[in-house]
Amino acid sequence: MTEENIIRRKISMLIDGDNAQASLLPQMLVEASKYGQVTIRRIYGDWTTASMNSWKNTLNNHAVQPVQQFRYTVGKNATDSAMIIDAMDILHSGDVNGFCLVSSDSDYTRLATRIREAGIFVMGVGEKKTPKPFVNACDMFVYTENLAPKPKPTRTRSKTTKAATAPKAEPEPIPLLKQAFEVAVREDGWASMAMMGNALYQIDPSFDPRTYGHSQLSRLIGKYPKYFELRTQDSNGTTLFHIKLKE
Repeated sequence: MTEENIIRRKISMLIDGDNAQASLLPQMLVEASKYGQVTIRRIYGDWTTASMNSWKNTLNNHAVQPVQQFRYTVGKNATDSAMIIDAMDILHSGDVNGFCLVSSDSDYTRLATRIREAGIFVMGVGEKKTPKPFVNACDMFVYTENLAPKPKPTRTRSKTTKAATAPKAEPEPIPLLKQAFEVAVREDGWASMAMMGNALYQIDPSFDPRTYGHSQLSRLIGKYPKYFELRTQDSNGTTLFHIKLKE
């Protein structure tokens, strides 16, 4: 996918208000905007309930249209059916060529699969608790934990010990990076960073260098000089990265 195609892509962002965080709406819009222009912005929920109050102040600021969906049965979520129906209407209208589904609910797995079957780009946004079938049904999936501001480590004191508490570290991504390299490698033994990135999303749609504490893939790979060799190439003022797996 070229930069020009990404700019031309029109994205429909559909938010399950019952399964998303209002405080992260600006960050979610920025993330979706990396892959195209977010032309349709809708959020679904029962706006007569107090649980939706957290969304009301931020919707107007970001031009997001609230869609009312009453809960006809206590304990049942009617939001997903309304969102799925709208998504299919939008898909068949041909007005967009990309979707961003914001939810941590596995009920949207079949919807994401159907959109991909139509050859349309689909990204998901949700918490790390999102079931893997929904994550893997998307072309890419962004965890909201990577969008939220990172809390500073706090120190706790006791009479006998001093301990620092920090977020649990993720396992190192070496096996995943090696897999992606094998997919992207050329006959000369090198792989471009762009092809490596595409391969990573094919293997694991939820891959994100921010999960491992780095804002860019090049910086993540550069952290492991024992395994990978990095080479740069200047092309019309743009720096291109190439990777080689060390023996």
